[in-house]
Amino acid sequence: MVASRTIIPTVLVLLVMFLASVEVKAMPSFARQTGMPCIACHLQAFGPNLTPFGRNFKLTGYTMSSGNNTKLIPLAAMVQGSFTHTQRGQPGGAADHFGSNNNATMDQASIFYAGRVTSKVGAFVQTTFDGVEGKNLILDNTDIRFADQASSGSQQFVYGISANNSPTVSDLWNTTPAWSLPATSSALAPTPAAGTLIESLAGQVGGVTAYMMWNNLLYVESGGYASLPKNVQQTVNTFDPEQNKIDGGAPYWRVALQHNHQGHYGAIGSFGMRANVNPQRMQGAGTDQYTDFGFDATYQYLANLRHIFELTATYIRENRNMNASMALGLAEKKHSSLDTVRVRAAYTYQQTYSLSLHYGQTSGTADNVIYFSTDPISGSRSGKPNNQAFTAELSYVPFGKTTSTLSTLANVRLAAQYVHYFQFNGGIRNYDGSGRNAAGNDTLFLSGWLAF
Repeated sequence: MVASRTIIPTVLVLLVMFLASVEVKAMPSFARQTGMPCIACHLQAFGPNLTPFGRNFKLTGYTMSSGNNTKLIPLAAMVQGSFTHTQRGQPGGAADHFGSNNNATMDQASIFYAGRVTSKVGAFVQTTFDGVEGKNLILDNTDIRFADQASSGSQQFVYGISANNSPTVSDLWNTTPAWSLPATSSALAPTPAAGTLIESLAGQVGGVTAYMMWNNLLYVESGGYASLPKNVQQTVNTFDPEQNKIDGGAPYWRVALQHNHQGHYGAIGSFGMRANVNPQRMQGAGTDQYTDFGFDATYQYLANLRHIFELTATYIRENRNMNASMALGLAEKKHSSLDTVRVRAAYTYQQTYSLSLHYGQTSGTADNVIYFSTDPISGSRSGKPNNQAFTAELSYVPFGKTTSTLSTLANVRLAAQYVHYFQFNGGIRNYDGSGRNAAGNDTLFLSGWLAF
């Protein structure tokens, strides 16, 4: 089984090499719909990181089109494959059917309905096959929008409604959890245990938000989310029996100010949500209360598109009242908090080559019930949620430019990423009580991403 999973990424690499020299007959649906190359919307000609034009395309509901392209069905697909090496192997295997180290895999394959439905309605709906877990198709990121525009004198408004399945998936910036960078990471490397609620609800919830952009300056969005019924989650393959369940509805908010002056683009904002939850879906002991406050900032230098510079920062503060968890023996302390900081700096040359540097840190209240674990690798002997990591990534996107043979047909992203952990699951050395150091989880991740 391990051998077969190694062969698949090899075939994918050969396919990518083949696409680099011949023309394919399919194309990414957004580029096909607008008739524009990928660089119009994406800073590096491919990936989730958007230009001001790309943000406006999403803001207006994915409906912008060119000529007769409105008659085309907006379908697209993608495949991701990768190789993962960690500084120390993972005895027993990195995942079911994988070895302890040096694993190659097809990470995922997705089909999208992505584009215009009517002149005022558009959709981004992703269904994904998880190649690591071997799961059936999962309903992945989903954002269905109605959008329109209005004016009053010199005042311009874009407004709309988004129905989606993840807090922040409707967001226009890469500073919120759903679209935070780096764009890809290894599913076969150890990952820290602690995380905020707003980062953990993707696919588990359904929500509706209303938004408005005033004079291309002020963005406001608000709405609410509720946990999808168990049978619905099972149908779309997102059910997790240990996932917290929202009791009732959870309000969500987002506000941001943006300005673009002669190629210098900047934005600052805040986002968050508040939720009462049944811990691990257990009822009868009341609820826990989570309140997440996020603050973010973005700067992009776009005056000379041969040399693009970026700087982004995100801070999330989560306050918790663990009343129900304490009653059920699932928490040691009634009141606790978690803080997450992410900073990213990047340079992109000719929207083709990019170097990204990321720093991430999580810290918070120690809890010997929530975080303490004797499990090797994933455990924590300190009961602390603290983590620190630095990530460097080099990426290459050969297509997606105006002069590319495949400018509106297909795109490829190749990346090499290295993650170094200064602290992992609350410790630096022997953090799990079984002799593993944080640096033992350092990861070399090579990935290939093909969209068509």
